[in-house]
Amino acid sequence: MSIVVDPDWWKSLFDEVYLLTDARSVCNQEITSLEVDLISELLPINAHHRILDLCGGHGRHSMELLSRGAQCCVLLDYSRGLIGRARTAAQEKKYNLSCVQGDARWTGFSTGSFDYVLLMGNSLGYQVEHESDLQILMEANRVLSPGGAIIVDVVDGAELKSSFRPQAWHEIGEDILVCRERELEDGLVKAREIVISKKHGQVRDCTYAIRYYKPEAVSALLGRAGFERVQVLSGFSSQKMKSDFGFMNYRTIATAFKP
Repeated sequence: MSIVVDPDWWKSLFDEVYLLTDARSVCNQEITSLEVDLISELLPINAHHRILDLCGGHGRHSMELLSRGAQCCVLLDYSRGLIGRARTAAQEKKYNLSCVQGDARWTGFSTGSFDYVLLMGNSLGYQVEHESDLQILMEANRVLSPGGAIIVDVVDGAELKSSFRPQAWHEIGEDILVCRERELEDGLVKAREIVISKKHGQVRDCTYAIRYYKPEAVSALLGRAGFERVQVLSGFSSQKMKSDFGFMNYRTIATAFKP
């Protein structure tokens, strides 16, 4: 039976349960540090640059950059819960992080507001409309100053297809079990995720779908959005363990500049 997905799944899935089920990737400080090492290697960021962490969730990349001396970071994400968590963490650490709840397609920021845009953690491919990803990248281009750059991190579509597994599961501590069923359909990965507490029963039963891109398609999409000097790195992984991390196993990292 085909997995049925609500097209607006992304508006509600990213909450505290998501942080639990994906903690191996998105709440792992060592992995975040390795990813920011790569960002810093690919983009010449200095302390005074204005950085937009677009679709940045609970702000793990922007807060790591702030810990390394960045002075001006803005975090935007659709999830009110993740933005609230980021705001609290930044206040506790006394970081100068501005946290904004909003849609990446229409940020509301002024044209030319930023020197760099980060689009990390597979934040493209959520909306049903094929043009939504282009809208996000065009908006990123708009808010960048001339000569500014974007870094985009998405699942490596070629690797995903070659190593696709329809079922996966992992345990979290002694209580939580996460089971995932997946299928490929017309350039999408559809998934059903069931989260079970051994003590309290079912925690979540949800479905979602993400469009995947081959490296050359990422490059073409950035070109359509008005970027130039596109460079693509395929096969990147910050995971050291050999396990099924879903969309986070193998990554395509692209950088591009606004003319």
